[in-house]
Amino acid sequence: MNSVLITLILVPIVEIYLFIKIGGQIGAFNTISLIFITAIIGVLYARYEGLNTLRSGFSQLIKNEAPVYEIISGAAIAFAALLLIIPGFATDLLGFLLIFPLTRKLFFGKIIKRFKSETKIKKPYIEGEFEDIEEDDERKL
Repeated sequence: MNSVLITLILVPIVEIYLFIKIGGQIGAFNTISLIFITAIIGVLYARYEGLNTLRSGFSQLIKNEAPVYEIISGAAIAFAALLLIIPGFATDLLGFLLIFPLTRKLFFGKIIKRFKSETKIKKPYIEGEFEDIEEDDERKL
């Protein structure tokens, strides 16, 4: 089976199971409140981290370096914000893990190192030699 199809089936099953288990322990109202609170806090923190990543990306561009980590990090933050908006405890956990910079570096560390070694911005000049050609020279352009 396709892994996307399996994910689309398993994620709601896991979320429903967690709703039932946690709702049985802390009550329905507290469970619903917890879902709203994690969504609000997560989206606000995602906005904060997204702006920090954008700032860091611009500073990398000013230094004439490729902002590889910032691009991957920005995509991860956007995906994490989406996971935090979706109601559920498993998606919230994964979303919070993607938002925090420490765990994000752990997830994407090897990928970022590979891209940084492959993509280096070249120097802004071209080396070469030139020769002045006189007007009366036989070689005309």
